[in-house]
Amino acid sequence: MPQPALRSRITIGATTITYLPDGFGAHNPDVLFPGVDWTTHPGFLEDGQLILSFGSFLICAGDQRILVDLSVGKIDVDVPGVARLKGGSLLRNLAEEGLSADDIDTVVYTHLHLDHVGWTSDVAPLPNAPTTDSPTGLTFARARHLMSEDEWQYWSTRTATMGGPDAEAVLKPLDGVVEFVRSGDSIAPGVTVEATPGHTPGHLAIVVRDPSGVSTESAYVVGDVLHSPAQVDDPDLVFSSDVAPDQARAVRDQVLQRPDTVIAAGHFTDNVFGRVTSVGDTYAWAPVGEAPTAIGK
Repeated sequence: MPQPALRSRITIGATTITYLPDGFGAHNPDVLFPGVDWTTHPGFLEDGQLILSFGSFLICAGDQRILVDLSVGKIDVDVPGVARLKGGSLLRNLAEEGLSADDIDTVVYTHLHLDHVGWTSDVAPLPNAPTTDSPTGLTFARARHLMSEDEWQYWSTRTATMGGPDAEAVLKPLDGVVEFVRSGDSIAPGVTVEATPGHTPGHLAIVVRDPSGVSTESAYVVGDVLHSPAQVDDPDLVFSSDVAPDQARAVRDQVLQRPDTVIAAGHFTDNVFGRVTSVGDTYAWAPVGEAPTAIGK
């Protein structure tokens, strides 16, 4: 049965990409994917709940250390009828890699939903209530913090909603600090960002290539283009918080059809790294990467 993903890694040339777990969410599947008959998707639920992994990706490219997304943060919250969310192990898993928060050069956000911004400051945002505590600073205070301008403008001009970035814990600490990147911009040797709007207006993916050109394979950190292996099985499954479902579906198709690519899907259970193979008119998920048990949880 599906379980939260453990720490694992892949390499692209001399660049390593390591998944750092932070926690998990046990969700009501009918809230996340309304109208889906889960009896036609056997094997994706655990005791009637849809499990999503929460974590970050550490990219070590040359002398640059990059974190993609900041997960859910140190919380343990039950939202009745929706989900139980638990996090808090990101910094411990970073330490297992021999690194501290001060060693991170760059934080890049795929987007600003709650479960991707939790370690932005020293106050973890909650999913069901605005934060009342004032942060004392950014968790990764020495790092650049990057995102698309469309993403920042979308959330900084909206009234806070459940699932969005908390004003006190996330937006205010980033104001004046955040730097904007555009599709195609390089953020480290062999590492670029690519616009993948649909889930949110300014959603980004991160593309990792071998800067030496020896390896022709790339890695693609998808953010929330994909939430579950069920969406590889059936790309028509629409996530409830997609702001533009048709656009999100088109982007998902493009990602699933990328050749010579290892997908890094941070919400997947069991193993977040895999290749997508075609089986007739359908897709299949084939996990890859160093066995998680080889480097710990």
